Amino acid sequence: MRCKVIERIINTKIIAIARGMEERAIIPLAEALFAGGISMMEITFNQAKPESFESTAAGIRALREKFGEKLLAGAGTVITPALVDLAFNAGALYIVSPDTNTEVIKRTKKLGLVSLPGAMTPGECLTAHNAGADFVKLFPASELGPGYLKAIRAPLSHIRFLAVGGINEKNAAGYIRAGAEGIGVGGNLVNRDWISAGEWDRITALARTLVESIFISKD
Repeated sequence: MRCKVIERIINTKIIAIARGMEERAIIPLAEALFAGGISMMEITFNQAKPESFESTAAGIRALREKFGEKLLAGAGTVITPALVDLAFNAGALYIVSPDTNTEVIKRTKKLGLVSLPGAMTPGECLTAHNAGADFVKLFPASELGPGYLKAIRAPLSHIRFLAVGGINEKNAAGYIRAGAEGIGVGGNLVNRDWISAGEWDRITALARTLVESIFISKD
């Protein structure tokens, strides 16, 4: 399954990030994203509310049960090995972090999951890669820009990068052209107001626009 997750990231390019979602909204959100051409979704843990961790895990589990391999579920904001275990037991297939924590990376790999830790500096990127990261999440990407990604890839061309943080349908293609294997898109796609209003068609339409912005630019 690890190989399938890696191939999905490389081939489809987009991971939708669902942050702070109520459990009941996760399935309709996933359906809206999938209808728009996005087949990877990261459910994040809220570190300010540890009491919500089990609910987050339940959302991941529901996603796996509903979609299986059609839409691949991952866990985000995973900052401890214990959370890796919780996500794994819920069915997460990949682990995303905001930081470079080698213990989280090693636990992720030991459990057979795909590792996507966050990094910003060349040193952090190398530390993550050397610990076994499958991709390094350049974060926060929008604060650094595509030029930074292009520059950092010159000496670190052996590392697969994702761009995450401030990515939207207007700037996504720039990061792909700069060498990112994929992108993570949160609030600019998973719009809380639209979700609250049940305007799933708007999320589908934006997802489709985001997909087209990347693949048309590649052609």
